[in-house]
Amino acid sequence: MAVPAQTCGASRPGPARTALPWPGRSPRPGPGARRPAARPPRPLLLLLPPLLLLPLLAAPGASAYSFPQQHTMQHWARRLEQEIDGVMRIFGGVQQLREIYKDNRNLFEVQENEPQKLVEKVAGDIESLLDRKVQALKKLADAAENFQKAHRWQDNIKEEDIMYYDAKADAELDDPESEDVERGSKASNLRLDFVEDSNFKNKVNYSYTAVQIPTDIYKGSTVILNELNWTEALENVFIENRRQDPTLLWQVFGSATGVTRYYPATPWRAPKKIDLYDVRRRPWYIQGASSPKDMVIIVDVSGSVSGLTLKLMKTSVCEMLDTLSDDDYVNVASFNEKAQPVSCFTHLVQANVRNKKVFKEAVQGMVAKGTTGYKAGFEYAFDQLQNSNITRANCNKMIMMFTDGGEDRVQDVFEKYNWPNRTVRVFTFSVGQHNYDVTPLQWMACANKGYYFEIPSIGAIRINTQEYLDVLGRPMVLAGKEAKQVQWTNVYEDALGLGLVVTGTLPVFNLTQDGPGEKKNQLILGVMGIDVALNDIKRLTPNYTLGANGYVFAIDLNGYVLLHPNLKPQTTNFREPVTLDFLDAELEDENKEEIRRSMIDGNKGHKQIRTLVKSLDERYIDEVMRNYTWVPIRSTNYSLGLVLPPYSTFYLQANLSDQILQVKLPISKLKDFEFLLPSSFESEGHVFIAPREYCKDLNASDNNTEFLKNFIELMEKVTPDSKQCNNFLLHNLILDTGITQQLVERVWRDQDLNTYSLLAVFAATDGGITRIFPNKAAEDWTENPEPFNASFYRRSLDNHGYVFKPPHQDALLRPLELENDTVGILVSTPVELSLGGRTLRPAVVGVKLDLEAWAEKFKVLASNRTHQDQPQKCGPSSHCEMDCEVNNEDLLCILIDDGGFLVLSNQNHQWDQVGRFFSEVDANLMMALYNNSFYTRKESYDYQAACAPQPQGNLGAAPRGVFVPTVADFLNLAWWTSAAAWSLFQQLLYGLISHSWFQADPAEAESNPEARESSCVMKQTQYYFGSVNASYNAIIDCGNCSRLFHAQRLTNTNLLFVVAEKPLCSQCEAGRLLQKETHSDGPEQCELVQRPRYRRGPHICFDYNATEDTSDCGRGASFPPSLGVLVSLQLLLLLGLPPRPQPQVYAYASRRL
Repeated sequence: MAVPAQTCGASRPGPARTALPWPGRSPRPGPGARRPAARPPRPLLLLLPPLLLLPLLAAPGASAYSFPQQHTMQHWARRLEQEIDGVMRIFGGVQQLREIYKDNRNLFEVQENEPQKLVEKVAGDIESLLDRKVQALKKLADAAENFQKAHRWQDNIKEEDIMYYDAKADAELDDPESEDVERGSKASNLRLDFVEDSNFKNKVNYSYTAVQIPTDIYKGSTVILNELNWTEALENVFIENRRQDPTLLWQVFGSATGVTRYYPATPWRAPKKIDLYDVRRRPWYIQGASSPKDMVIIVDVSGSVSGLTLKLMKTSVCEMLDTLSDDDYVNVASFNEKAQPVSCFTHLVQANVRNKKVFKEAVQGMVAKGTTGYKAGFEYAFDQLQNSNITRANCNKMIMMFTDGGEDRVQDVFEKYNWPNRTVRVFTFSVGQHNYDVTPLQWMACANKGYYFEIPSIGAIRINTQEYLDVLGRPMVLAGKEAKQVQWTNVYEDALGLGLVVTGTLPVFNLTQDGPGEKKNQLILGVMGIDVALNDIKRLTPNYTLGANGYVFAIDLNGYVLLHPNLKPQTTNFREPVTLDFLDAELEDENKEEIRRSMIDGNKGHKQIRTLVKSLDERYIDEVMRNYTWVPIRSTNYSLGLVLPPYSTFYLQANLSDQILQVKLPISKLKDFEFLLPSSFESEGHVFIAPREYCKDLNASDNNTEFLKNFIELMEKVTPDSKQCNNFLLHNLILDTGITQQLVERVWRDQDLNTYSLLAVFAATDGGITRIFPNKAAEDWTENPEPFNASFYRRSLDNHGYVFKPPHQDALLRPLELENDTVGILVSTPVELSLGGRTLRPAVVGVKLDLEAWAEKFKVLASNRTHQDQPQKCGPSSHCEMDCEVNNEDLLCILIDDGGFLVLSNQNHQWDQVGRFFSEVDANLMMALYNNSFYTRKESYDYQAACAPQPQGNLGAAPRGVFVPTVADFLNLAWWTSAAAWSLFQQLLYGLISHSWFQADPAEAESNPEARESSCVMKQTQYYFGSVNASYNAIIDCGNCSRLFHAQRLTNTNLLFVVAEKPLCSQCEAGRLLQKETHSDGPEQCELVQRPRYRRGPHICFDYNATEDTSDCGRGASFPPSLGVLVSLQLLLLLGLPPRPQPQVYAYASRRL
């Protein structure tokens, strides 16, 4: 937003020759006025009355010197343009390089990228890849259902009867306080040997599966042991799948009991403190176990809900939210006599990460007061679910009520809103230790196809807030084969270290008959999943034929990217999916919204658009043309897109067949290969080669010198037609080696760089060659050796003319040390070829300017010198205009690039600030340039950033929110038997989960990256040239601190030439433009949900089946804790020992299999 013209620092257009005085203050000299050379003291003319001064402003020959006139500054601009163009023509070698390509026309062919054919081929390849995983997935799911059906339940099964590899056993053995160490080593735990496998990025064992059991589930329970027993048979199916398809990665069965069995076996990557992993809370399991959900959570906040019970409810709601995925919609409300939303969301919103964060923060602010009013809560919830004017899941509908108890059944509400069809399921949760009658809560759930749960303690929260998925899975199980459809997930982080993956999921049903009447079982056994690494999908896309700025991307039904060059999360949390929207991966505009919608709808399409793109270093914005082409990937929820700049329609493919036929020896004997050898660098310039996968046996290295050495050694062994090498990459590299060497021979070697104050000349190519001349200049070369990842290369291709790139400087870092280092400014330009009517840009050439020498040259070019004559000092007795050389005490002359970064200045003290955003150098002048539309601002958000963890705000020794019993509680024996020990135990576990009890150990924080930084949102601001192209004069209006300035774009460059009066005072420093990336909460979520982005849910929905048996709808707890057990538990807590597991405490004993 432009700063109003009335504030200090604002500017207004002014005539080129005059400036009118303002009433009440002395006028500043206008463009035609003159003032003394010396700044102190102030000119006496300024003390004259305004009316007397006006004749002097326009009077020629007055005893003062003048601000340069507009035509003078335009003349300086032309001199600058001519000097830059002349140097680039002589040393850049654009024309000579064009001739070299034409002279070597027999060594390459021009190939065409046909977008429609390309994108359809890649989509087909991805479909084939995923289809192979689908076949393995179906085989596993069928086998699991048959194994479970044939399994005979054993009531007396013991741990010693089951042999399996416990993936967490090694970690537990390393922990002296672990449960198994206390009990002694179990005979049932296999000890395995592992081998390193680069595909899994892990040590694995291909002969066995591994088992992971959540921390809060007792391994010795009958249910778990029977589960381990029948799932053991899956091992052979896993192994056979891998034999048929060696590219398979993790094959996983996630059981509804919480057991995870995966292949191949590898030790579990347990966290340092407490392992909260539960497969039933993983995104892929939730998606596979049920259809999308519309959920309203209502929380009783009446006066009876206080202390620990309210804390339990808050935690329960947060855990419930974690069971929802981006396919689900949710809202949360609190109620007493009235119901109201806990957050700013007034309707159902998508259960994405950012919306759930808003809910979780709002829930913590709930306060208990008033009386219980179930009617108000349920009416609000039903109204939410009946609102058809909003985007929602339109599948399973449910209400989740958390309360401490009550007697009202609100039957009239259910009769009005839900009966007789019962399309909304009601789940009720009795929270806390109390003596209320729970029958009404059970009745509500049973009468509305839901389930009743009890949450007496914090240890029961995670278990009971996820078991509702079993109920939602009933219609799916009863639908049988119709529901056996493979779904593919969003991108997420693999818990075993594979990196970013997508998972194909397939539900596994219980096929046994339930009861004497042989009624069909309606329980889901679990979900089968097979991972596909994103890198495996990327390998199917063309890498280098699309050019530096072409790319392939893919999105899902939510508009989240599956593939995109900007999908680069800095930190990953395996508990949350990676949800980067296509419109956040790129700079959003209307055209891209249309493309995104069409892709989500599964359409084909093509569109050429003009759009904005960020530079690779995220400092610049370019307005470019792009061609978008897209098709759906059949049999999946994904759509694939291809983006090509017009200049990437064609590309070069080396044709070295003649040389290859002549040389049957290793590639190192080929002509031009010798110019890759370091021995040739002194005469031919230093060569960096892009670290690409030229051959399978090529050892990668981040050090380019070492990589080149590895490359040369391998080339001594392989022949040009070797099967292990990528001939396209290899031959293009050798072609460009020879092409750039000829540029050295024809242009660079015979030129004296010092004459024009150049530090280096360079050329970079699509083939992966970057040649720097002379050789010694490579020591200071800091650009990426991969041209496609170099900001100067990509920006040059997208721009015409000469692109200046000053050295990057952060405002927080020390200035450039010009005394010790020679600082260079890159100037680059694309090489455009036209061959047979086909245009392409296969290379970029440029020079590196010596900053100090060119700063001096800049002053001379922007001066009144005509040739090499000595500069004439303008003074009170002379009749001339000020210039940038001799009047640098009064006149500021600068070159700023299109991002607003300082490139050159006539002020010697600003040379060490070259590369900084100009607002950090002269905020007053930069604000004026922005307000006069020389620059436009673009703001966006980076949702993939990493930030340092926020320091804990706890004061004192105790955790916040610890429950403190009253005197009356201490005097009440019932309190001791029902709440005391439970309270202590709950708060201990709550502290472990929320990390508010124990603080991170400093040593651990050093070794654990997750302890050092976490995912966050950063606000990015870039500036780019606005609509003003002409020469422009203006005055920065700020009282006695007003300043005149002139600004003009330099033709055929990305530079703005600015001449301004130096500020006389600092009263106008109030406004400062910020360019540096800053921490942010992101856009206001409450406003975003009012205009949700287009999305579509899964094509299938299973939320109803007429044969569903709803009689199993929950029951009260059957484990009344005894005083002895509780006292023992309290003693264990006081002694710091972990409690021994009690089978009755854990869930699933009542799960009917």
